[in-house]
Amino acid sequence: MPLHISRTRRGVAASAGLATAVALALLPGTASAAPTAAGATPAKAAATAGPELSYIVNVRPGQGNSARVQRAVAQAGGSVLQAYDRIGVLVVHSANPDFAKTIRTVRGVDSAGATRTAPLPAQSTTDVGSPKHLTAEDLKAASAKAAPGEDPLEPLQWDLKAIKADKAHEKTLGSSKVTVGVIDTGVDDTHPDIAPNFDRAKSVSCITGKPDTTDGAWRPFTTGGSPHGTHVAGEIAGAKNGVGITGVAPGVKVAAIKVSTQGGSFFYTEAVVCGFMWAAEHHIDVTNNSYYTDPWYFNCKNDPDQKALIEAITRASKYAESKGTVNVAAAGNENYDFASDSITDPASPNDTTPGSRVIDPHQCLDIPTQLPGVVTVASTGAKGIKSSFSNYGLGVIDIAAPGGDSTAYQPPQAPATSGLILGPVPGGTWAYMAGTSMATPHVVGVAALLKSTHPHASAFQIKALLALQADRTPCTTPYDINGDGKADAVCQGGRFYNGFYGAGITNALNAVQ
Repeated sequence: MPLHISRTRRGVAASAGLATAVALALLPGTASAAPTAAGATPAKAAATAGPELSYIVNVRPGQGNSARVQRAVAQAGGSVLQAYDRIGVLVVHSANPDFAKTIRTVRGVDSAGATRTAPLPAQSTTDVGSPKHLTAEDLKAASAKAAPGEDPLEPLQWDLKAIKADKAHEKTLGSSKVTVGVIDTGVDDTHPDIAPNFDRAKSVSCITGKPDTTDGAWRPFTTGGSPHGTHVAGEIAGAKNGVGITGVAPGVKVAAIKVSTQGGSFFYTEAVVCGFMWAAEHHIDVTNNSYYTDPWYFNCKNDPDQKALIEAITRASKYAESKGTVNVAAAGNENYDFASDSITDPASPNDTTPGSRVIDPHQCLDIPTQLPGVVTVASTGAKGIKSSFSNYGLGVIDIAAPGGDSTAYQPPQAPATSGLILGPVPGGTWAYMAGTSMATPHVVGVAALLKSTHPHASAFQIKALLALQADRTPCTTPYDINGDGKADAVCQGGRFYNGFYGAGITNALNAVQ
């Protein structure tokens, strides 16, 4: 049966039967006022305050804590919550509706913009919901089919065999000296598949834009919490311990970097910047980014607010890479062609009243997906071709990996019964999900295996090895996933690099040889 697409996130809950909610994204909206002449004296804060919003202010690195910048922020009606001085990014709260316009006139301010259109605290929308767990019968049947050395649910993990992870595990499970950071909705570190490999010291909550190291702050919210981050963490590093599933790299460590608001609804810029900076400063080897930065699906460089958000996350992700971190991101689930001349963004900003606009994907970026240096991952199904929902585009997609698809399009071979991806969810159980959110952790797991095999390799070298180890996959032409006689997407490029699969489908066995 076809997938049920939920327009809330990039990863989704699914029943153990077949139906799935593939988490999707929403998109951009209106431009704010342009700045006045550079170097002008900042105006005083507006007499009539509006709702308090969060802002990003970008200055020269090393100047964020200067008295001059701090004074200018205060005079414009703002208060600095956090200054990431190494990259020159400030997180500011202000109730002055003209704050961004005013601070952009200050000498030394490179860019500034509101990170949201909803007031603080962020307004929550409906969560993606708790996925339906495997039944007792499913668990019993899977366990009975497990081969010696397999975890009980491994027979249902067609995705591991698709990238030869089962064969890779015969050589290595990965090194405990390698740590993966899951920048997501939080991770349930009490889950039996995650607890053995969880790194508490490198876990944090970044939801306000300021690191919170309170014990357990990294876990999903107990009310309105999302299973997304827990599922992703398990796909990467689910322990090979005789319980549940097995991750792609079951011997590496995993840390939670929580960046989403309650309900897993919004991933705002200040939280994402915090997440990358935390990864950089805590020696995280690889980050998994299965989200887009709200409230705009695409951030346009000609909008002063959105330009500032692009600049802030670009600085943070580049800084993390300079510290040795490989950043990997999901391509998204709308079947968009990022190489096209235009895309209709129907629902941004998604935290207040969405609008519709036509954008140029070369000028308006899905972040962090389209940022320089970030490894962008497309999704494949059980037949090894592009998932029906996966975004694509020559020059954007770097690599592909299993993210699942409807069994109507790509059914798996027995003993697997679902074309989706099985992983742990909060509460000590397991469920199916699908999306490029699920493809990304497969690539992240392979990157962790590569880092385990080549411990002294730089981030640049690990990215190069990711491309080299991939199985070259030519374009699927024609791509008629639903069999109606019409092409559902058009792939550009050749066998060695194309818009559907990038350098190819990731291969864990190649990574450890």
